[in-house]
Order: sequence, then C-alpha cells, then structure tokens
Amino acid sequence: MTVASATLDNGVQVECEPVGGLRSVAVGIWVRLGGAHDPPDREGAAHMLEHMVFKGTGRRSAEEIARAIESIGGWLDAYTSREHTSYQARIASGHLDEALDVLADMIVNPRLDRNDFLVERQVILEEIAQVEDTPDDLVHEMHGRRLWSGHPYGKPILGTEESVGEMSLDCLERRHDRYRGSNLIVAAAGSLDPERFLDRVERLFRDVAPGEPSEAFVAPERVSRGIELVDRSTKQAHIVFGAAVPGRRHPDRHALAIVSQALGGGMSSRLFRTVREEMGLCYQVHSYQQFFGAAGLTGVYAGTRPETADGAVEAIRKEMSAVAAGRLSREEVATAKEQLKGGLVLSLESTASRLARLASFSLNHEPFLGADELLARIDRVGEEDVARVAAAHFDPENHLVLRLGPEALPPRAAA
Repeated sequence: MTVASATLDNGVQVECEPVGGLRSVAVGIWVRLGGAHDPPDREGAAHMLEHMVFKGTGRRSAEEIARAIESIGGWLDAYTSREHTSYQARIASGHLDEALDVLADMIVNPRLDRNDFLVERQVILEEIAQVEDTPDDLVHEMHGRRLWSGHPYGKPILGTEESVGEMSLDCLERRHDRYRGSNLIVAAAGSLDPERFLDRVERLFRDVAPGEPSEAFVAPERVSRGIELVDRSTKQAHIVFGAAVPGRRHPDRHALAIVSQALGGGMSSRLFRTVREEMGLCYQVHSYQQFFGAAGLTGVYAGTRPETADGAVEAIRKEMSAVAAGRLSREEVATAKEQLKGGLVLSLESTASRLARLASFSLNHEPFLGADELLARIDRVGEEDVARVAAAHFDPENHLVLRLGPEALPPRAAA
C-alpha cells in the first residue's frame, strides 16, 4: 500500500502507512529536539523533558496516562537521541484514536510540575549511575565525547551528575517551547484508515503554534583519532574503534553499511570468525554504524579479558587494515548485501519497525523510499564503491580507539 502524507498549516508533518493483513498499529510523535540541542552546561535537558512528559498533563495524571494505554492492551514508550525525541505506542487497531489522543495530550499539554521535577531528577541520576556501572554502555558514551571533539554530537544524552543536578524546571519549560508545529512529525503504520488518521491528527494538533525550528547541525571540522586508555576496575576490557563518516543523506551510506556488515555484522563476518572463533579472544565483537544529519559514525566494539586485550586490539586492527586495503572478496560483499536486504525485509513484519522507518524519512528531509527501491539501491552498490569507502573510512589509523578497563596484564603462562 502507498504512504499518505500531509503537512498542517502550522508545519506539523503527518505520515501514515496502511498495512493489510494486520490487526495492530504503531503510532508515534517525533520532535526535532535531541541531546545535541541541549544548551551548554545543561546536557540532559532533552532527555529529562522526555521523562517529565510522562508525569502528567492538564487532563491526566501519570497513572492515568499509563492506564489509558495499558487498559487497552497497548504499549507506551519513548527515547531521546542525538537529534530528536520520540514517543510511541503500539495498540490493537481499534484503539488508535485513544492512543493518539494520549500522545497528543502528553506532547502538547505536559503539566511540568515542580514536585514531579524534583522526583524525576533523582530517577535520572539513578539512570546515569546505572550507565556508570555498565561498562559496555559507558565505553560508547566516553568514546563519543572524545571522538566528536567538542561537536554537539558528543554531548551525553543523559547528561552528567553535575548538569542534571543543576537543571531547573525553567530550563525544561524553555525546551518545551520547541515542541511546536515546525518540529513535530506524527506518524502511524499498520492497520489504519489514512483519511480518518489524517483528520484526527488535524483536529488534535491544529491549534499548536508553528514555533521556531530547531537548529540543524554542520559536520564537525575535526574529530579525534589515536589510542586512549581509561583505567577502571572491571572484569573485562571494553574496546571501541570509531571514526566519523558522512551523514545519513550521503550516497555512500549503503556502501558503508555493506562494508560494516562484512567486517563485523554477523557470525559469518571477518571479526566474528577471526577474533572470536579462531582466536577465542572475546565473547562479543561486532561492528556498528550510526547516521545523523550532518555526520555519522562507523565503529567496532569488543569485550575481552585484560590479559588478552592487546591481542584483541591487534587482531581487530589487522582485519580492519585488510578491509581498508580492498581485500573483501566478492563472496563477502554479496553475503553482506543479502544480510542487509534480509534484515530490511524481516523488519517489514513489525509495525514498530515500519513506523520508525516511515518517520526517519521526514526527520531527515528525505522522500519516502519503498522497500523495492531500497533493496535495489543496495544491489546497485558496486565493487568500486565498496573499495572506495573501505579505504576512506575503515583504516584503523584513522580511528579513535578507546579501551576502558584495568591496565594491561601480562599473558598467562601456558600450563
């Protein structure tokens, strides 16, 4: 089925994708306001506002918000990313109107009560403490701060103990001023009537002021590279390689995904076969990518014991160097393409995945691409494209390597 789109007079973008054969629907609201937009010394503001939106509105208490969705068998959640905040619900298709009404009430009319704020600030401080005690999460946050070298993409989404501890309710109220028409996307995917959905959105959001759009970011002028060691008492050393790549709209995006998949995207990837299966240096090793508006990130993560960390780093460097030198075989590239295409096809079975995909095009000011066109774009990536992006972005000499854990220990003597 085709996607239906509209833009209200106040700038609210509306997207919906009806999908036949289903009895459920996913609906969400995206706000172009994320951690990268946080004011200086107020890191964590966008994330804290996301929490506060759940604390009640002029019409509903926090308990009534939760009950309104759970009483109809639904699911409600939210997250904050670098460039946006998302609020989503999944429900049986007959309850779409109720779920949309709850989401609209939360976004347009949050109560932002001072007592709720003081309590929720403590909750977020606990969340920050949890990350501090989860080294495989912490290492990525620490790596991002260092890699982006002062660029807004390096701001911690949760904030710090200091920035959250000093946060004021006034700051969140000013952040909520960005929850306006020019920054809102309302989308749904699944079993739905497009005309009814568009009409319902128009009635719920037509009185929202257009507001000022959130600032767009430019690519960083420089990023960090080299090796950094952070001593910490953990059972494992947590290692991240990472380098900046072009942003989401760049034509090399699909070639980058193919190289990353071949390097460390599954059990047949180079890193899994070599570092884990042949050398036994880790339980978990994988590549990953993130794409933002102005730039992106390609990286590798591995967790290993301190006494084998040097060997793991060297093994990863060796495989990355081989990939950068153009030594990915045709079979590896073909397999990576099929894995990416298979992942896309499987994601179409999920209304939540369809919803996220649908909204992502609007968030990034891109025209919607159907699955067939996206599959074709992956197929059209040629060997010369793969070799070019591999050489440009996967040479370990151009990566920042961060190792979090105990100082290196000598290898154990063989028994």
